[in-house]
Amino acid sequence: MIAMPANVSAKAEKVIIVGGGLAGLLVARELDRAGFAFELLEARDRLGGRILSVDANGNHSGDGFDLGPSWFWPEMQPALAALIGELGLADFRQHEQGDIVVQYRPDAPPERYPGGSFQQSASARVVGGTGAIIDAIAATLPAESIRRGLAVRSVALGDGSITVECRRAGDDLVTVSGSHLVIAMPPRLLAETILLDPPVDARAKEDWRRTSTWMAPHAKFFALYEKPFWREIGLSGAGRSVVGPLGEVHDATTASGNAALFGFVGVPARQRAEAGEEVVVAAAIRQLTAMFGLEAGKPIATLYKDWASDPFTATAADMEAPGHPDGCRSAGIDGLWAGRLFLAGSEASAREPGYLAGAVDAARRAVTELVRTVKAGARQISSSTTE
Repeated sequence: MIAMPANVSAKAEKVIIVGGGLAGLLVARELDRAGFAFELLEARDRLGGRILSVDANGNHSGDGFDLGPSWFWPEMQPALAALIGELGLADFRQHEQGDIVVQYRPDAPPERYPGGSFQQSASARVVGGTGAIIDAIAATLPAESIRRGLAVRSVALGDGSITVECRRAGDDLVTVSGSHLVIAMPPRLLAETILLDPPVDARAKEDWRRTSTWMAPHAKFFALYEKPFWREIGLSGAGRSVVGPLGEVHDATTASGNAALFGFVGVPARQRAEAGEEVVVAAAIRQLTAMFGLEAGKPIATLYKDWASDPFTATAADMEAPGHPDGCRSAGIDGLWAGRLFLAGSEASAREPGYLAGAVDAARRAVTELVRTVKAGARQISSSTTE
């Protein structure tokens, strides 16, 4: 555990955290455990950011379907796996038993391949959905230090403090002040939506703009069923398609047995917006019917989340899908903001940008750097007072 320097006042070292996703909440958790005062500002009326687990009606659920990230790889991401265990949560293997269905042409039946033909390393999911991680972390934090519905618009660096201006729904202006600032949001979204005074180096800001945001160009579709019927006919629920609109499909059945198939919509964001959700959903159901049989055409409910239309996730630059983020080259801050501003969003991770594990890595790196800075300042103060 990171300890608060004994000769530093927690009140004097109040940290403002912008973003209530996994990274922001982890920063809050580490700072709270170390004795720092903090205030977390989240633009949405919910916590989680791109983590969103819902029930069949689209409402928050402790046993939900993941409209955002859903998988992690325990063997390759031990820090994330350890966090999940530390929070008292469990995981389960992604269902992969059975054949995979592939659509090559719209005028030909899909083909079946033995299970494992397209598999990568073993993936796992969190019991209850990834939203369970958010709920578990939030439950450990002081409720009065978390403020939802505040969209940060500008940040100003003064002689002794940082002033953050936010807009609440209804355009009310809210001002928050602190000694340090941790921004736990995608660098591109930061560059496009928050005015920094003084501005950061132009090269750093351009790097932020060039850093793609994971999930931002994408949409996910879920079809919910009474039972996972595809397993009964020897299918894994996994599929690939060059026909679309779903580029790939997976079994999304929960640990408790609520059956579902989900797919990433392969249609570009601008075309999805022009077609509309109803058209995309209808086409997705027809595709699942072609791939998995008539029963797939009778879901008991559907879920659809287009992240490209979410203003707290995507910008205009995210309308095209550039692939997985390769990390932000300017995660470190120079100039007047050095030692006062820290980036902690998943895309700021040098190891696994865009992944849940990247959020863990970036959050812990930001806290380590912040505490190191505070300790260095405390030593300087101590030295000057004893001379």
